[in-house]
Amino acid sequence: MADHDTKHEHGSMDIRSHEKTFAGFVRMAVWAVAISMLVLIFLALANA
Repeated sequence: MADHDTKHEHGSMDIRSHEKTFAGFVRMAVWAVAISMLVLIFLALANA
């Protein structure tokens, strides 16, 4: 087994890239839902 003397300090990890990725995911999900709703409304109005 490997011996590691490193101690983990809670809250010391840089998570800026994780936060940016999550924000991008949420933004894309909101756009996808909005576009889907607009397509469904258009189809309902066009009697498709």
